[in-house]
Amino acid sequence: MPAGTLYRGREGMWSWVAHRVTGVLIFFFLFVHVLDTALVRVSPEQYDNVVATYKSPIVALLEYGLVAAILFHALNGLRVIAVDFWSKGPRYQKQMLWSVVGIWVVLMFGALYPVLGHAFREVFGS
Repeated sequence: MPAGTLYRGREGMWSWVAHRVTGVLIFFFLFVHVLDTALVRVSPEQYDNVVATYKSPIVALLEYGLVAAILFHALNGLRVIAVDFWSKGPRYQKQMLWSVVGIWVVLMFGALYPVLGHAFREVFGS
């Protein structure tokens, strides 16, 4: 493989992209969260209206997406630390990435009911 093309289109590049995208998504969530929380000081009635819209199944799916982004960003961040600070990290970066993905899938499966359960109980009335 020619020098300088190690990550081009490979797992390392896609994990780099996913890490940046999840970081930006988390930042925008925090920005919106600060704004909607600050709304309570401006207009408590409007704040109540905004919070009421958060109780929909669509927002529950967005919350699940937020959990997905945070979990991947955190787990991949630990992998990046290992690659940077462990002398054998670059050699095992691909295996560590697949380990991160496996752990992420298991945790996301475990988060299904706690994150989405309340929204669908309200929809289906159970």
